[in-house]
Amino acid sequence: MYLVVGGALPLRQRLHGLLSSERVVVDLRRYYGVGLSSGMAAFTGSRFEHLAGGGDRPGIADRFTAEDLVAVQTLSVTVPVLVALDLLEGSLGARLSGLLQAIPWDIDMVDAEADILAEGSPADQAWHLLCTQHGVNWVIAGKLLARKRPRLLPVYDRVVRCAVGRPPSFWLALHTALREDDAALHRRLLELRQVAGVPETVSALRVCDVAVWMNHRALGHACP
Repeated sequence: MYLVVGGALPLRQRLHGLLSSERVVVDLRRYYGVGLSSGMAAFTGSRFEHLAGGGDRPGIADRFTAEDLVAVQTLSVTVPVLVALDLLEGSLGARLSGLLQAIPWDIDMVDAEADILAEGSPADQAWHLLCTQHGVNWVIAGKLLARKRPRLLPVYDRVVRCAVGRPPSFWLALHTALREDDAALHRRLLELRQVAGVPETVSALRVCDVAVWMNHRALGHACP
C-alpha cells in the first residue's frame, strides 16, 4: 500500500502525541457505547469488527461475504454493486480468496514480519487488485481488507491520513512504529482498550484508528 510522502514527524511520534490526549478514553467509550447515558447510541463503526461474528471467523476468513459488505458500510463507505456481486459470486472473489489464504489471520501487526506487509506480498496484491475495480478507491480497499484481517491490516481513511500524514507505505510505517521502543505504542493501545472498557475482540489497530479518527474529527479539520 504505497502513498505519497507526507509530514516530517515520524509516525510513532505523531501517534504518541495523539494518544496522549486526555480525551482518548472518553472518545473510545463514546465510539463503542461503553457506559453511555440513556438515549445515546454507539457509533455505527463499533459494529465493524463484530458484525456476524467478525470477518476473520473460522469458515469465512478467506472469502468475502455479504456481511463483510454491510460491515464496511458502518464505516461510511459502500462497495459498488457490480464489484460486490463479483466479490460474492465472481472471479474477483475467487482471486481474492486465493490471496487471503496466504495472509495470516491470527497474528497482530506488531508480531508480523515486515515482508507480510511489503510491496508484492499477498496483502499488497489484494489491496492493489481491489483498487483496480471501478468505484473502489484506496479507502474502500483498505476497509475491506481490515474487515478480513483486523489484527494485521489497519483501517486508513482520509481523516486518519490528515491526522498522521502520508508515509510511502502506511502499513510498513505503522508496523515500524508499533515495534519501536520494545513495542511501547502497541502496549499503549492495549492499555487504552482496557481502561476504556472496550472489548478485547477489538484489535490494537482498531483502537488506534478510532482514537485518531475521533480526535481529528473533533478538531474539525478539513481532510481532502
